[in-house]
Amino acid sequence: MKQALVVVTPGKRGRRLIREAGEYATGTDTELVLLTIIPEDEFEEKRRAVSEIGSSDAIYTLEQAEGTAEREAMEIADDVLSELNVSYRAVSTVGRKADTILDVAETEGVDHVFLGGRRRSPAGKALFGDVAQKVLLTFEGPVTLLMGDDELGDEDADTAE
Repeated sequence: MKQALVVVTPGKRGRRLIREAGEYATGTDTELVLLTIIPEDEFEEKRRAVSEIGSSDAIYTLEQAEGTAEREAMEIADDVLSELNVSYRAVSTVGRKADTILDVAETEGVDHVFLGGRRRSPAGKALFGDVAQKVLLTFEGPVTLLMGDDELGDEDADTAE
C-alpha cells in the first residue's frame, strides 16, 4: 500500500489540506500519515510553564506533547475524512519543520507529501517559504502544496514533482 504524508496545521487551510489528501488517498489506495510538528521552542516553553506550577511531580514530557498532538490530529481527521473510505494514522515529533518533514517522509517511506504554504506578495504571487522550498527541492516524489491565507479564504492547491 502506498503512503502519503500530510503535514497537519491548525485552521481552515489545514482541514482543507487533510480533505484534499483524503480524496487523493481514496482514489489511489493510499494510507495517510498525519504529521504534527511541535516546534522546539514551543515545547520548551510549555515544559518550563508546567515546571513553574510548583509541584515536584509537574513534568511535561515529550511523550505527553506527542500524544496530545496525535490525538488532536486524529480528531480533525475523523471529522474531515468521515465521508471517505481512507486509512490514516497520526505521528508527531518535536523539531524543525523542513528537516522533520523530510526525516519522517523517509522513515515512513511515503510516496507523496501534502503541506500548506502562504502567499507572500500583495499581487498574490506565490513565493515559497523556507520549509516548502526545501521540501519541494529535496523530496523525491510529488509534493502537493496548498497555498493560501486562512484569514482571507484565498486558497489554491498546486502539485509539483
